[in-house]
Amino acid sequence: MDYIELTSRITPLEGRDILMAELAELGYESFVDTPEGLLAYIQKNDFKAGSLNEVNIFKNTDFETSYDYKIIEDQNWNEVWEKSFDPINIDNICYIRAPFHQKEDSIEFDIIIEPKMSFGTGHHETTALMVKKILSLELENKTVLDMGCGTGVLAILAKLKKASDVMAVDIDEWAYRNTIENIEKNNNLSIEVKQGGAEVISNRQFDLIIANINRNILLQDLKNYSKSLQQEGSILLSGFFLADKEVLLEEAQKYQLRMIEIATNNDWALLHLIKL
Repeated sequence: MDYIELTSRITPLEGRDILMAELAELGYESFVDTPEGLLAYIQKNDFKAGSLNEVNIFKNTDFETSYDYKIIEDQNWNEVWEKSFDPINIDNICYIRAPFHQKEDSIEFDIIIEPKMSFGTGHHETTALMVKKILSLELENKTVLDMGCGTGVLAILAKLKKASDVMAVDIDEWAYRNTIENIEKNNNLSIEVKQGGAEVISNRQFDLIIANINRNILLQDLKNYSKSLQQEGSILLSGFFLADKEVLLEEAQKYQLRMIEIATNNDWALLHLIKL
């Protein structure tokens, strides 16, 4: 599958996260920080050059921006990501690394991730927020859904924390295949992987739902998540800015979901909700 690589330059760099969020709403799937700005990737079939004219930060005079793009043909993504993927150590409890990194024997949860084109290496604030929160939860014998699984890192962590049944779902074929590969790299954990959207979880029930997706998808699918959540079950939402909290909470209240905790990292947020 061919991708479009969008190279964006932005000054000051504080606008990089805003740009990432806006591009995510246009369907861009993966991002890499650069010293000048951001690399963003979208499937070639989903790319519309004209949509870049509607990206607000490119029109914001508070920032100096420029961009160009090119087609990236299907290739060995291992080689591409080896150049930029450093291991992540979260609270000396969870270590997220690529196969070419040295294992840390003192770490309780050692997770191997071959990121390829998928989102979820622990580098982004929202993934780190999710990992920290999952580490704090008791998951033994719980059923868990990782919605928008990306690399599958959160599903893998849930299984390592002794969740009984874990399901990982992503609409993107790259993420679907990458999650299966990463499950194999982590000793073939028994995780069910599905390609698709919220429709694939109908008639399923979970104790915990993890959804690290952009704001618009969360708003669209909260109703479906609530239907698949056990009474008094938990849902973790991330992938959005703190400024989007109220609109998400307003939508969540329609489906008997109540916030019990919020966590932030820079301008990004995580909401922990329970079903009443």
